Amino acid sequence: MSVALPSFAVLPLTSAALVFTQQQPDGDKGGQGEDFGKSSPVGLLVLILFLIAVAFLVRSMTKHLKRVPESFDKPEETSDETAESSASSEKTDHKA
Repeated sequence: MSVALPSFAVLPLTSAALVFTQQQPDGDKGGQGEDFGKSSPVGLLVLILFLIAVAFLVRSMTKHLKRVPESFDKPEETSDETAESSASSEKTDHKA
C-alpha cells in the first residue's frame, strides 16, 4: 500500500535524498578511518573493572537490604509493654 504524493512534494524529497547521500569530496569518510570500530585493550580493562565494581555494589546492597526490617511500624506488643512500664514507673514516682 503506497501513498501517492503530490508532484510538488516529490522534488524536495528527491533533492534532499541526493544531498544526504553525497560523499565528502576530500575523501573524509565521516570519521570512519582505518581505526573506526576497533577497541583497545585499555577499553576492555575499563569494562572489566566496571563489571567488578557493579558486582561488589550489588553484594553490598544485598547485605544492607537483608538488615532492613519487614515493617517500620512499631509492633503493638512492644507499645503495650512500654505503656505498662511507664505507668508503673509513674506510680513509684508519686509515692516517693
